Amino acid sequence: MKCETCREALSARLDGETEPAPSAVVDRHVAGCAACRSWLARAERLHRTLLLRPAPPVPDLTAVILERTPAPPGEGWTARIALAVVAIAQLALAFAQLLGVEDHAAGHGTESLIGHLSHESSAWNLAVGVGLGWAAFRTKAAAGQLPALTGFVALLLALSAGDLVTGQVTAGRVLTHGLVVLGVLLLYVVNRQHRLRNLPSPATTADSSDSYPAETSHETEEAPERSRQHRGFRRPASRHVA
Repeated sequence: MKCETCREALSARLDGETEPAPSAVVDRHVAGCAACRSWLARAERLHRTLLLRPAPPVPDLTAVILERTPAPPGEGWTARIALAVVAIAQLALAFAQLLGVEDHAAGHGTESLIGHLSHESSAWNLAVGVGLGWAAFRTKAAAGQLPALTGFVALLLALSAGDLVTGQVTAGRVLTHGLVVLGVLLLYVVNRQHRLRNLPSPATTADSSDSYPAETSHETEEAPERSRQHRGFRRPASRHVA
């Protein structure tokens, strides 16, 4: 065997290709040829160098990333405590109305109707206070109360402004509605803080995106098998073809 043929076979062996000559013949030639042994040693070193190269230096960007990453939002205790205080004040207002209304159950006409409407107002104020207190304790409950209370406050402010202009209600009575208005504003704050705390972090998003291709590849691997299974049970296009 010539040295050129031997070295061509050795090069193919290093590259994982089919050798042009039998391996046993090549090995016997290498064992008896010092030049080919030296060439093989140099080729193996070069091949190893090409496969195992040191990684290029990468700058440490940890400090820059942490500096530009916004801090996670806190628990929002200030808004929650303020909402709890408003809830307690709303409950106190409701109990004051319930205890301060005279018993008109035995009366008739306008006095009986006024007493019943006062009871309805007190019950509503009591329910609003309980709802605000629950939202301060369980912040995820704030989102469910916002639509109803926002509509109620908007209509209440419009009607109260009209009654105040016409002299049907005193300014002190209208000011008591400021509690529920403040409660709705705090509900918005608590709900927003709750949503910000529950946003997915970049690490969670990356993990979910990494797991998605694995599921897709698993499905794509099963798809050809299912198609091959159904290929043998193809129905005839029409009765004449069958």
